[in-house]
Amino acid sequence: MQRSILPIAVVSAVIGAGAAVGIVEGLDLGSGKTTTTLVQQAPLGASNNASDSDSAGLTAGDIYKHDAPGVVFVRSQIVQRTQSPFDFGLPQEQQGEATGSGFVIDKDGTILTNAHVVNGATKVTVQFQDKQSVDAKVLGKDESTDLALLQVDPEGLKLTPLALGSSRGVQVGDPAIAIGNPFGLERTLTTGVISAVKRTIQAPNNFQIDDALQTDAPINPGNSGGPLIDATGKVIGINSQIATGGSGSTGSVGIGFAVPIDTAKQIIPQLKQSGRVDRGYLGIQSVTVDKTLKDLNLPVARGALVQQVTPGGPADKAGIRAGDIPAQLDNRPIQIGGDIIVKVAGTDIRTSNDLQAAVVDHKPGDKVKITLVRGGNVRTVEVTLAERPNTATNQP
Repeated sequence: MQRSILPIAVVSAVIGAGAAVGIVEGLDLGSGKTTTTLVQQAPLGASNNASDSDSAGLTAGDIYKHDAPGVVFVRSQIVQRTQSPFDFGLPQEQQGEATGSGFVIDKDGTILTNAHVVNGATKVTVQFQDKQSVDAKVLGKDESTDLALLQVDPEGLKLTPLALGSSRGVQVGDPAIAIGNPFGLERTLTTGVISAVKRTIQAPNNFQIDDALQTDAPINPGNSGGPLIDATGKVIGINSQIATGGSGSTGSVGIGFAVPIDTAKQIIPQLKQSGRVDRGYLGIQSVTVDKTLKDLNLPVARGALVQQVTPGGPADKAGIRAGDIPAQLDNRPIQIGGDIIVKVAGTDIRTSNDLQAAVVDHKPGDKVKITLVRGGNVRTVEVTLAERPNTATNQP
């Protein structure tokens, strides 16, 4: 059995409220055939995220030629436990193969992918553009952000690291390019635009991933872990989830989600060092306060607006309050009237991603001062961070 995987966000509920695994069976994923789709060849133009003028006017083909050699085909040997009605309900083990994508981030042989691509893997191999396949070690993974690092021996390999950009300045309408292995079709390129920013999606362990990028660049099962690239050829996200049209469909309907690259850059050092992310736990959900919320008459222009507080968690014990007044943001419900966190341990908080990063920088048991705005008044509370549970419905 072979399968290509990509979590599917349920579109009938709030975006990101549920994720499952899309399974595609019967495909000849090991045939080695290479299919490349170039959807757009006109110059994409430099986005506002461009770092230099030399990148302006790149076509999708230009970016593909430069970046595709750094995209790899990830194959994970997995063992699935199933129930057989003919064996008195005893669980049975079945060997299988999950496939996804990844991309090289340095000359040392480090590869970034999704955690769900390698979850439960007993063996992982990666295939490069020259058809060379090598074994890869899972260097570390973090289910809370659905990210994982793989390590291959760089000896004898021609590695092409992709440049990591920033997701902070990405705007709706910016060009977006995905390169990956949908349905096992190696190094397929698709193009589109950023359809929305600051989306919230759900990680494999049910924690919230903030500031996700939404794109209409077609991505499908097998694109998981591949790069979402801007008009300058830099990675701005890691393709992770899709929404489907229901009725059992697992294909793209033009709604895909990518983990922001800024989130990845925050945790890569810890994954390299220890193989995991030991993060403090605050116990809240939040949304970013920015100009999209200007009509809600909030007391500040930047910060993290608290949506939910985990009962009995560190934030709850410190008296941090969630909003209780219904409102709408980009046609999705939010709660206003709660605290807006603007500083953690002296660090300015402008976005929910900033809040997550500030909490990640601390360990369980650390006491941190949090500055918040409540009803126009600024106050500071001290919170003792806890150890983050393995699964939860609230974060960070």
